[in-house]
Amino acid sequence: MSNYKVIKTVVLTEKSSAAMEDQNKYTFKVASSANKIEIANAVQKIFNVKVQSVNTMNYTGKKKRQRTAMAGKKANWKKAIVTLKSGEIINLY
Repeated sequence: MSNYKVIKTVVLTEKSSAAMEDQNKYTFKVASSANKIEIANAVQKIFNVKVQSVNTMNYTGKKKRQRTAMAGKKANWKKAIVTLKSGEIINLY
């Protein structure tokens, strides 16, 4: 799998921004089929940094309704929190 198919996007929330500054942890939305080793390799190749650890979480898509008859569901997705070695940084801005 291509590195750019493994890492879909960066998650920028208030909580993830605080983790970036304080704990050197970066949050990414990743492919559901990707494992921790693939995620670590993709981050190292794309951003040219050293990865210390990767934690992953699977999220179930929320149920959504429009009006009364239209029922649907958002897509399931996977989140990865990547901890970089000390001294490493990713410039996202």
